[in-house]
Amino acid sequence: MDKNNHSRKQLSLLQVVIIGIAYMTPMTVFDTFGIVSGVTVGRVPLAYLIALVAVLFTAQSYGRLVKIYPSAGSAYSYTRHIFGRHSGFMVGWSSLLDYLLLPMINSLLAGIYLRSLFPEVPGWISILIFTALVTYLNCCRIKLLANANVLFVGLPVLLMMAFIYMVVHDLTTTAGIHRVMTTAPLFNGQHSVMPLISGAAILCFSYLGFDAVTTLSGETQRPHTLIPKAIFYTALSGGIIFFIAAWFIQLYYPDNSAFKNPTEAMPEIVLYVGGRIFQTLFLVAILFNTFASALASHASAARLLHIMSKDNRFTAPLFGYLDPVTNTPLYCVLFTGLLSLSAIFFNLDTAVSLISFGALVAFSAVNICVIARFAVKEQGLNSMRNILRNLISPAAGLASVAFMWVNLDHDAFVLGSVWAVIGLGWVVYSCMSKSATTVSE
Repeated sequence: MDKNNHSRKQLSLLQVVIIGIAYMTPMTVFDTFGIVSGVTVGRVPLAYLIALVAVLFTAQSYGRLVKIYPSAGSAYSYTRHIFGRHSGFMVGWSSLLDYLLLPMINSLLAGIYLRSLFPEVPGWISILIFTALVTYLNCCRIKLLANANVLFVGLPVLLMMAFIYMVVHDLTTTAGIHRVMTTAPLFNGQHSVMPLISGAAILCFSYLGFDAVTTLSGETQRPHTLIPKAIFYTALSGGIIFFIAAWFIQLYYPDNSAFKNPTEAMPEIVLYVGGRIFQTLFLVAILFNTFASALASHASAARLLHIMSKDNRFTAPLFGYLDPVTNTPLYCVLFTGLLSLSAIFFNLDTAVSLISFGALVAFSAVNICVIARFAVKEQGLNSMRNILRNLISPAAGLASVAFMWVNLDHDAFVLGSVWAVIGLGWVVYSCMSKSATTVSE
């Protein structure tokens, strides 16, 4: 058993961080730029910076808890240990909604991008092939998936660097070096605070997924030391990529006046800077980025489903199964792939509006768990340092999550609430069944 467990510990810190960055999909900075630039009055980089600081408080809370509970399971496991199995189930159940929806959304996005590149191929065939390939790779050893993500994250980052070079070259050629050596993208002549907070609240959703690396604890070397670092480095690396890309986009486009459609500005941004050929290359890079995100989100969803299923006698025989050769939760991977095929029947607006409820439940629960464990149970408020770590930091994390709750899409809230009620019904049914069994005995 020990030998088998050791064989599962395949992932290094760098590989886990790469998977985390892939999950976050760095290229989304181009998709959301036009919207957030309008909200912040041309201060997208500063809004990303504020969002990063807010998210790092919650990332620190994850890091505190994973050192104590290094087993996989993320917010589900932490809440289960601190508040009991029923509370843990509710948090895990709510999180599972987003974990299962994101692979489907990636399949849907891939279908859209592939249809743009190959218009003669029906969309459902593109989605089927894409989902089948993602599912197959997730059935293989986790290390193969991590190594594949190095390529699928690396190519988009290289094209982002090419984009930055083109921006700098164009601006210095037409306006001189002083056009680049400026802090204008940070402030853009504006001083109002509320638009920045509103923009940061929207951009916080770009960081969703940094917590997904905790589901890889069972396959990571020395998880109690590497996973906390991976959580922090994933959030920080994603934030740096977002900030740098947003800086140069804002430098080139100080406001939204250049965009015909600010809500879908990405094709225009790339077209104006690099031309048609670069726009096509960028579309291919986004497809690669989507593939990386699909691999990572599929892996995380399957593992959370596996972890939760092991604790339930009804689902353990099927979803609690690990393939003896690859050590992957095979049936969970296949089930996630089957759900991803539902992308054939969805449109993007509807699908995207459904995510984020579960992530916010998890973020809230993790910050509350830190306060309950360290500030209340251990009474760790005996010094200023402990007050900062055990109370102020997680409270700041809760405050940042509150801004995200306020900006949560109405459809996501409704679906999430219905999903949570179903989970609550299952908890009530389980309790009643257990009580009936006890009485009969």
